[in-house]
Amino acid sequence: MGLIEVSNLFFSYPTKKNVLNGIGLNIEEGKFTCIVGENGSGKSTLLKCILGLNKGYTGEIKKIDRIGYLPQKTEIQSNFPASIEEIIMSGTISNHINSIFYKKDDYEKVINLMKHLELYDIRKTTFADLSGGQQQRVLIVRAVCATEKLIVLDEPTNGLDPSIAKQIYELLDHLKNHEKITIMMVSHDIDRALKYADNVIEIHEGKVQFDGSASNYKMFKGDE
Repeated sequence: MGLIEVSNLFFSYPTKKNVLNGIGLNIEEGKFTCIVGENGSGKSTLLKCILGLNKGYTGEIKKIDRIGYLPQKTEIQSNFPASIEEIIMSGTISNHINSIFYKKDDYEKVINLMKHLELYDIRKTTFADLSGGQQQRVLIVRAVCATEKLIVLDEPTNGLDPSIAKQIYELLDHLKNHEKITIMMVSHDIDRALKYADNVIEIHEGKVQFDGSASNYKMFKGDE
């Protein structure tokens, strides 16, 4: 079983026709899966259905209980008055729903991640004082702290300079290979995504157009 399995998924907003039309997919553990497609193809809608943020879909979604999530930047308050450490620690809240206190294991995990990802020395810096790329790094690490296995990201490099976007992909690659985190990510940056992704799923008009390895996707696009 994959960490996420979707079968025959349909979804529509009240004023629109179906946005998702019979989607089926499987997110393999230990893989970096990139979801691609044109604007309006249903990529973000798919993520929100999987995460339970969109109600009223039909079909079946099986998933693990704890998933870290990073929405699009437009949904994030970039001037939040908290430190890097506080932002990342808040990602562990789902681990102790019945307690107001952080667990020792959670704190140790946060400290280790900050050290490995070169955030420890600036951990007291206010989130609002960071650059866009630094904020994304912090929020990705926060998402990792909400899970033991899987993070879901919606266009985490959107609006970033190419050099900063490259750093974000390198961070995700590190998380997959060294922290054993499975990654499911929506991206418009297909060329760069193909350098790091194991698998690619292309959505077109609410349907899966392609589902396979990144190498096979390159051949698929070359044949179009």
